Formats: sequence, C-alpha cells, structure tokens
Amino acid sequence: MAASILLPSPPFNTYRTRRLSINLHSKCWHQSSNSILLSLRNREPKLKLYSVPAIPNVGSRQFMLKPFAAVDSLETHVSPHQDAAASGVQRSKTVFDKASDSSDGVSDFERQLQELFNEVKTLITSGNEKDAVDLLQANYEGVKEQMNAGSKGMEEAAILDVIALGYMAVGNFKFVRSLLDVISEIIDDQNDDEPLLDSILVHTGSMYSNLGEFEKSLLVNKRVTDILEKKHGKSSVVLVTPLLGMAKVLSSPGKATKAVDIYHRVIHILELSRGVESEDLVVPLFGLGSLLLKEGKATAAEDNFIRILNIYTQLYGENDGRVGLAMCSLAHAKCAKGNADEAIDLYKKALQIIKDSSYMPLDDSMMENMRIDLAELLHVVGRGREGRELLEECLLITEKHKGKDNPSLVTHYLNLAASYSQSKDFVTAEQLLRTSLEIMMKAEGPDNPSITFPMLHLAVTLYHLKRDEEAEQIALEALRIRENAFGKDSLPVGEALDCLVSIQTRLGKGEAELLEQLERVLRIQEKEFGGESEEVMVTLNKVVFYLDKLGKKDEKSALQKRLSRLRMKYKQVVRY
Repeated sequence: MAASILLPSPPFNTYRTRRLSINLHSKCWHQSSNSILLSLRNREPKLKLYSVPAIPNVGSRQFMLKPFAAVDSLETHVSPHQDAAASGVQRSKTVFDKASDSSDGVSDFERQLQELFNEVKTLITSGNEKDAVDLLQANYEGVKEQMNAGSKGMEEAAILDVIALGYMAVGNFKFVRSLLDVISEIIDDQNDDEPLLDSILVHTGSMYSNLGEFEKSLLVNKRVTDILEKKHGKSSVVLVTPLLGMAKVLSSPGKATKAVDIYHRVIHILELSRGVESEDLVVPLFGLGSLLLKEGKATAAEDNFIRILNIYTQLYGENDGRVGLAMCSLAHAKCAKGNADEAIDLYKKALQIIKDSSYMPLDDSMMENMRIDLAELLHVVGRGREGRELLEECLLITEKHKGKDNPSLVTHYLNLAASYSQSKDFVTAEQLLRTSLEIMMKAEGPDNPSITFPMLHLAVTLYHLKRDEEAEQIALEALRIRENAFGKDSLPVGEALDCLVSIQTRLGKGEAELLEQLERVLRIQEKEFGGESEEVMVTLNKVVFYLDKLGKKDEKSALQKRLSRLRMKYKQVVRY
C-alpha cells in the first residue's frame, strides 16, 4: 500500500507500546422525543400514544463483537435477553459455531485476534468499559506504530477491524468511522483471495450499516458475497450474513423487491443447511415479514410471522417468552389486515406468557411498548377503559422501578392524558399534563425543548376547557423555546404555530396576523413535507379561508386551484 494512509487520532492518548504484536492486556488490567401534529378542529381525535424509548446500558448493551474466525451471527429479534441472566450479554447463537470450534488451520495470528476479541468482550460485558478502552487503545498505538513504519497490509487491517468493533461496542462511533476509512484504504486494492479479507469485509459491512452508511455497507456486502460464492458456492450458509446485510440496506422505498428476493434466497439456503424448522430461520423470516408489512402486504407478512411462532412453539413449548414475542409480531400483521379482535387477543396472550415465564423484566422497554401498542389498539376499537388500565399499569411499574420523579414517567402521563382527553375528561387530563410538565422542568430546566411536548398538550387541553388566554400563554412560551432551540423555520416551530393559531382564532385575534402565521406554517411544511403533502393541503385550506375573509381574491384564486388539485389527490374535503 502507499504510505499516504492517514491514521485517525485516538480518542485517548494514554498508552504507547513498542510491541509489534497484539497486546492482550492493558496496563490497568490488573487494577480491577414524536412529532406532535396538533389539531383543534371539532372532530373526534385519533389517539396516538407514545412509545417508550429504549435506553441501553452497559450491562445489557447489544454486544457487536463477533468471533473473528466466524463469519457472523444471526441475532434473533424475539430473544434479545436470551442468556442475559447467565452472561449479561445479549448475543444469539452463532450460525457458524461448528466451523469456528475447530482450531485446525488457524494461524497464531488469528488465535491472537480471537483472544483479543474475547478479552475485550469480557471487559465490556462485565461493565469494565474503561479497561476495555485501555486495551483497545494499547493495541491501536501498536498497530499505528507498525503502519507508520511502513507495514500496511492485511494483518494491520485485521487488528484495526477488531479495534473498530470494540469501539463500536462502547459507542465511540466517530472514531469507528475514522478507523473504517483507514481499513477501507488498506483492503480496497487487496486481491479477493487474501486471508482474513472476507471476515474483515463482513464486519465492516455490518458496522457501516449500524452507522447509517448504507451505500458503503451495500458495496462491501456485495463484494464479500462474490468472494464467498466463489469459495463456497451459491448455496453456502456463509453467505447468510452479507446477504442479510444487503437486504437490510435494500429494505427501502423503491428497492423492496430486491430485498424480498434476497430474504427468500437466505431462507432457502438455511432450509437446505439447517432444516425447515431451524431457529436460524427466524431472523430472515422476521426481516421479510416486517418488510412486507411496510409494503402493505399484510397477508404475506402474516405467513412469515406464523412460521416464526410455530418454530418457537415446537422448540420451546407454548409458554416460552420467545413464543410471546412472536405472537406480538403476528398481532401487528393481524392489525394491518383489519383483524383488530384477533390482534388484541394475541397481544393479551403474549403479555401474559412473557410475564408468567419471567422472560424479561416488567419494566423492560420492549414489554412496555407492547402494553402501549395494545392500549392504543383498544382505544381505536372503542375499548378505552381497558386501554387506560394498561397505561396506568405502565405508569405504576415505572414509578415502582424508577421513582416518582423520573423523566421516563412523562411518556405514561402523556398517554394517560391523551386517553382521558379522548373520553372528554379534560380536567383529569390537565392534572396529568401539569404533573408531567413539573417532572420535565425539574429534570431538564425551563428552556429545554423537551418540555414543549407536555406544554403544547396542556395548551390544547386548556383550549378544550375554554381557558383560552391561559392556553395562549403556554403555546407562546412553547413557541419561543422551540424557536430558540430549532430555528424559526423548523418543523417543531411550525407545529407550535399551528396550535397557537387555532387558539388565537377563538380569541378573536386579527385576521391579517393569523394569515401571516399560517403562511409561515405553510412555508415550513412545504420545505419539510413537500408541496403535495396532506399536511400542506390542510394548512392551505386555512390560508384560503383567511384570504377570502380579507378579500384578497387574486391570491385566493391561485391557491384555490392548488387546493382543489390536492383535494382530488387525497379524495377528501378539509373543513376549517
């Protein structure tokens, strides 16, 4: 390689080593936020509940390092806590475990890589991130010294690969990007038959995908797929990981057909090598089912989720937590098909199975989101009381495990307030929203933009209680905070303005002032959603209304034609 490769500066410049091989011990080893689309029109609001954000911690973080001698692992969507109690690591069984168990033909260098991987893995999963970083840093300094001396080959790329995986696991994504650039410079011109190249490509493809660098991920996975096909044939199980990486990247509008074909190919490969009832099929089946749901093909998606459910039921019995989670996936498909009652029954049964099996803690974010999904569905079908009971259960569980002033309670207060508002109990909704606002202000301060979510909900509730002056003041304060935080032409500002206009309309504010604000909302929505969006149509209708009242016939005529075209597009009439 040319000597022009620029190495990134390490995140911590603590250790230097003259050793030209892999360091297996560090020096301290022996020291042991949802858009709110508010509408105050006089029609029944559609209840939209907030999900609980998943906040990983050191003890339960998804461990991204894979055994170097193995190509990769399949991570099952329905068993994120598998073996967590025993090891503290969320990691599923490796598809290629049998191949990596044998040490025949493995070089001393590859064994050192595996040992480095294992040691970093042990440190991170036991919560010793500082020691892990020190170990990664020591090895980075070593390989940097080798490369500065002119050694820039596959061995250096392989060490950097493991180091990048380690920093990925501890969340230093900026440094990982820099390392990937260096790795790419080394391997781009390497022959496809170079030892270790396929493993490095698999890892880098996965890291690029996790960093959101999808085009780079696609190119890397295509290259390694070609390499592995030549080595092992087109039906080899070693193709599974890069093919799944390609399918993930291609699961986007306009490319879904290619992704579906790849998923089918992966399923066929695994059926041939593992059998039609193998647990390894769960990942591609879930990926395919989720993609088909997104594409509006609920019946085809349902078939995949039913198959997942059958696989887990046969392997683990009807009362295993994985079966419960598979039922939730199936419930999504049932709901998409319009079978709400079947979906509700599946959700209820799934939650009970997971709870009885102690498969995951009651306060786990995934389990909370399942309760929220079910509560939302219950509200949609008119069973608001049952849905509210689930939301209250979420609140009580969070209070018990995190305390009564924890910011994570705000999600549940907002959802309960939305439920009571749908039932026209605005007094109770106001109390819940004020409590949520107090918690947020105490945790984040009076000018943090996160407090504007409960603020705007409170403004809407006060509007329904006919307390318009108070509602206006709260909406104005939310608008000020958002303008300072996001800029005056941002979408959050447009949402706050839209809410404010509705309140000020009933207060009798000047029509010219209201029109000016609506035109500002329209410009924001056109920029964010495009000129043909439904959001633009709704606001355009309001603008036309005020142009008419102000007698601006020429301006109204031009916009009226545009509005008529949009109404035809969406086949509905929006009344202000």
